[in-house]
Amino acid sequence: MPIRAILEAEHGPLFGPAEIAALTAAFDAALRKLEFVDRHDPAAIAVAKLIVIAARKGERDPSRLCNQVVTVWRNRWPPQLVH
Repeated sequence: MPIRAILEAEHGPLFGPAEIAALTAAFDAALRKLEFVDRHDPAAIAVAKLIVIAARKGERDPSRLCNQVVTVWRNRWPPQLVH
C-alpha cells in the first residue's frame, strides 16, 4: 500500500502536496534501508504509519523522517503504533 493511500484513508487533507512528496520520499528511503520490497507487506504498511505519526508531530524533512523510523523499527520490535 503506498503511503498516499494511508494518508487519504486515515488522515484526509491533513498534508499538502509538498508534505505528501516528503513523506513519500521518506517512505521509499526507509523501505530501501530496511530492504523491504513489497509495499503491500504489513511491515511496509507499519513503516508508512510510523512516518505519518512522526510527520503529524511536526517533522517534515524526508531524511530525518526516514532515519527516525528506521531507528525505531530496528530498536523496538514490534513498534508501538500510538497516535
